[in-house]
Order: sequence, then structure tokens, then C-alpha cells
Amino acid sequence: MKVGPDIAVIAALLGDPARANMLSAMSAGQALTAGELAREAGVTAQTASSHLAKLSAAGLVEGRKQGRHVYYGLSGPDVAGVLEALSGLAARTGHTRVRTGPKEPALRRARVCYDHLAGDLGVAMLDSLTHRGMIVGSGETLVLTKDGEVFMTALGLDLAALTALRRPLCKGCLDWSVRRSHLAGALGAALLTRFFALGWAQREPGTRIVAFSPRGLDAFREIFGVPAEAEALA
Repeated sequence: MKVGPDIAVIAALLGDPARANMLSAMSAGQALTAGELAREAGVTAQTASSHLAKLSAAGLVEGRKQGRHVYYGLSGPDVAGVLEALSGLAARTGHTRVRTGPKEPALRRARVCYDHLAGDLGVAMLDSLTHRGMIVGSGETLVLTKDGEVFMTALGLDLAALTALRRPLCKGCLDWSVRRSHLAGALGAALLTRFFALGWAQREPGTRIVAFSPRGLDAFREIFGVPAEAEALA
């Protein structure tokens, strides 16, 4: 008898194209209705509801009723991490979409991965923080140093509140388009929220794209020490 987690159950759920598209839509960190997810997957509302029931039963998504609607989102950042890693594996092994679409370059440059910054800019930011000794570690295991604490506090982050959360403060997340890690965890989420609050960037409606304004991009590059050429090399 085999022991340990049964990955076949999760793999079977992710292997359906409609369910994969629905999960990818939720990996942007936004809660969506069954109707919205049906449009993302290209299926009927009844079929979407059936898929969501299976995903909910497996613990991959959670539904929250608000008024007349039920909004669905991923059950946690670990689900988003698996989806990001699978996207990277698909890209590395040549399983890409036939038509990438006009938004593909912007998506690769900066996007939301559940609740933190991913893409070229996300990877470049973690590279800079690591090279400057503010974050140490490798892979998923990352630690904020004393210098990093001073830097993040000056940026306006409440580290005491972040460390009190029931999730890692710093965590590496393998970026599917760059195939190296960007910063996840409570700190990664807080940084992206801070970028939005400062007016440096905003979400492009209906997509995972994070669009930086020229002023915001200049500030991002200056504060994090990310030269323009680093984005292309990330």
C-alpha cells in the first residue's frame, strides 16, 4: 500500500483545461463569481458550477457568499505557488499556447501572482534585495536581515504586524516566465500593496498585469537599485 499524500487527485483536477483556466484566473488573488469563471474557462455556467464544486471539495478553492452572489478564490497562496510552478514547467518543456496575445509582454514584465509582484520586475527586485544583503537564503527559504528590516520600515511597512500573520514573512516563489524566484510571503504581498498605495502602479482591469506609471517605475528603480537593463536580463 502506498503512503503519503495522493498527488494524483490534485493532478487530475488540474489536468482539465476548463478547471486549469479557472484556477489561473483566481491566481490573480481576486474573488470571482461562477459566471465570471465560466467566461474565463469558455464553458456554461452549469459546467462551471460543477467544476467549482469539485475544486471546493478538494480544498483548492473556497467560496464566500456576499449578497446574491458566491465569490470564489484560491484556498491559499500555496495553491497559487503550485500553479506558478506548473506554468514554469509548461514553458520550459515547450507546452505553450499557440497564440500568446498582445498582452503577453506586459504580463511577463510585471504581474500579480496571487498577492505579490511577479515577472521581470519581481525577480529583479528580489535579486537586488539579495545582492544588497537585505534578504538572505535561496529557493523558498528566505530571511529578512537587520538591514532589510530597516529598509522595509523606512518604506512604510509594519513588520510587527506582518510577522504576526499566519504565513511566512519571506518566501521564494519560482517565477514561470523568468524561471527564477520572486518574493512571496507576507512581505511580498505588503510590498505590492505599498506600491499601489504610493500610486506607483495599478492593476490593469480584467488581467493579472501590474502597470507601473513612468514616475512609479523611476521610484521603483531608484529605491530598489534596479537598473533598466536588469529588467531585460531578469
